Amino acid sequence: MNRVTIDPITRLEGHGKIEIFLDGDGEVANAYFQIPELRGFEAFCRGRHVEEMPRITTRICGVCPEAHHMASAKTLDDVYKVEPPSAAKKLRELLYSAFYVGDHTTHFYALGGPDFVVGPDAPAAERNVLGVVAKVGLDLGKAVINQRLQCQEAVAILGGKAVHPVSAIAGGVSKPITEPERRRLEEIARASVEFGKLSLKLFDQIVLANKAYVDMILDEPYSLQTYYMGLVDEQNRVNFYDGKLRVVDPQGRQLAKFSASEYLQHIGEHVEPWTYLKFPYLKSVGWKGLVEGADNGIYRVAPLARLNAAEGMATPLAQAEYERMYDILGGQRVHATLATHWARLIELLYAAERMLELATDPEITSREVRTLPTAKPREGFGVVEAPRGTLIHHYVTDDRGLLQKVNLIVGTGHNYAAICLSIRKAAQALLRAGQPIDEGMLNRVEMAYRAYDPCFGCATHALPGAAPLVLSVYDAQGQLIKSVARC
Repeated sequence: MNRVTIDPITRLEGHGKIEIFLDGDGEVANAYFQIPELRGFEAFCRGRHVEEMPRITTRICGVCPEAHHMASAKTLDDVYKVEPPSAAKKLRELLYSAFYVGDHTTHFYALGGPDFVVGPDAPAAERNVLGVVAKVGLDLGKAVINQRLQCQEAVAILGGKAVHPVSAIAGGVSKPITEPERRRLEEIARASVEFGKLSLKLFDQIVLANKAYVDMILDEPYSLQTYYMGLVDEQNRVNFYDGKLRVVDPQGRQLAKFSASEYLQHIGEHVEPWTYLKFPYLKSVGWKGLVEGADNGIYRVAPLARLNAAEGMATPLAQAEYERMYDILGGQRVHATLATHWARLIELLYAAERMLELATDPEITSREVRTLPTAKPREGFGVVEAPRGTLIHHYVTDDRGLLQKVNLIVGTGHNYAAICLSIRKAAQALLRAGQPIDEGMLNRVEMAYRAYDPCFGCATHALPGAAPLVLSVYDAQGQLIKSVARC
């Protein structure tokens, strides 16, 4: 059996490789998406004071620290059984909406979008943000950079820092905002709405106007029948900051709807010896291995899954785009993995609209931004929708507030089984016996995971054995003296 290795994989957060195994006839027998890194945040948080968690967990990832910051703060609220004031909740969600606009901008224009804007078979050196700018022009390139800067400014105003925010604390936020700050946030929100509309227009012109791209999105190798999960409000509309988790089957029928504190009743985690990621699955359906279909408990999260799990969007422009996407792609539930890029832009517009709603709410300048905790700390749960999918935090403390147990299930972890399936399915369709394998074909395999926008920095939690280590000792002349390996 021959092996094809893609190492390193590109345009994602973290590290990973793809191992594709060919049978004696040269056909793809199997493919593995291996994650060779281990962070171990759950382990080294134990023993720390629980109130440190909103600052510690932001350091898991520099791409989406706001997601861990908010999930951690909400878990703290539950640990201390304290209800933040209304203004504090709105300030948190305002920060989170600004973060979402910036994060989705980054993925579409720098990570996922180049495969469409520049082309999946373009030279690797051109499939990047510079290639996108070269294709669409400097004006749009400047708009993308400016949008990122403005979102970082909004996070800094609300979070105290542009990266690794510190404002969300148990019972609320650490400081109110001023009226001039509110006006500046409103300006950024209005510009963000226009940028969201511009990005969807670009998607229309470059992707939807290209029949080959639409055919590729709808092609069977990039389709996967799974369950879907996402956070929804009381009307089952998409919500990033608050609500309940809703799970639907491949036909869109509701399987479950539950709060963060009930997640252990619904989600199990399977472990395989060849990777540091766990495989979450739906307990009520069960784990049947890496196979798709309603008989297996594999589910998906992230933009397309959130839209599939919901019944609509809570803002008017995003709702119109939501209806349009399903109308064009032919159904209320879409299983085309590459359609995640379209869903991501719809979410960008929703986040911008929500940002504007909150920035124009006079209550956000209230001085009442924290309810002081008085209860003895205990167990707590928190959930938000990170850009990469549902993010669950679960803490257990002793009476002094020192952490005894920490469990984090991140978006990429939820999606791991589906990512593995998507890669194998794409590889089996694209790499055929007797055909030479080129860079374009391998990139099309990578596109199967890139749509999920995976982040492996915060996803790796399983440790199936000892961590691999090679220790090499060299002399002053650079000659190897001794090497010791632990596998």
